[in-house]
Amino acid sequence: MPYKNGSAIISGIVLGCLIGIFVPMASYGHWTLPPLAPPAEYGNILINRTSERNGVKPVTFSHWIHRQEATCRVCHFELEFNMKVNTTEITEKMNKAGLYCGAASCHDGKAAFGHEKPHCEKCHNGNISYGKEKFAEVAARLPRSNYGNKIDWAKARNKRLIIPLHFLTVKPSKDVKFTSKLKLDAEWPNIPPAVFPHKSHIQWLDCNNCHPDIFNIKKKTTKHFEMERMLKGEFCGVCHLNVAFPLQDCGSCHPGMQSE
Repeated sequence: MPYKNGSAIISGIVLGCLIGIFVPMASYGHWTLPPLAPPAEYGNILINRTSERNGVKPVTFSHWIHRQEATCRVCHFELEFNMKVNTTEITEKMNKAGLYCGAASCHDGKAAFGHEKPHCEKCHNGNISYGKEKFAEVAARLPRSNYGNKIDWAKARNKRLIIPLHFLTVKPSKDVKFTSKLKLDAEWPNIPPAVFPHKSHIQWLDCNNCHPDIFNIKKKTTKHFEMERMLKGEFCGVCHLNVAFPLQDCGSCHPGMQSE
């Protein structure tokens, strides 16, 4: 009897340990994460709102090329590009008038190539991997990460290995310095809380990029803030689905959690 009772106790301990091991793994596997593009293509998009309808190839836009030159804030706040691809009404006429891609310090023919015919295929090529031959050189000189482009862009900027423009026109007298960290408890068992650091996001974005359209700060909380909705391109998924480091990098948001 003592032996049997001891075996039962040991079995219970082992079972508890196995539950502790396998429940988090099951939780990780609950969501179907999208496949990742190769590092040289991660974050690349095809802009095709009206291109093919007008008889030209879609525009290739590479985030890893451009984020060396300018932060997300410049394009998605000052130049008024929507965060979702193919929802901004961009025309060649607008570009030539100094809007969007044609803004001063961008593709104005001075800072970068302009909109004359010899340069058309540099953008209108319909090739999602256009320019990938330059990627290895960029990746070799910047800090590595395990996901997305496999480049740690935040560390690259903090070490001044890249110095992207943060203000295209008039710089305000003071930069925003908001260092609040938010702790977001997960509703799934055995998933540690997510931590959102404002400081690292403000280095790339403007408050208006997230608030109030993506995260509503007019109310005390954002409803339905769930992983399922992020995987549909909402909330953090606006950026961290296919441009900023991907959702596969679990530990960057949920400290103490193993990444996929």
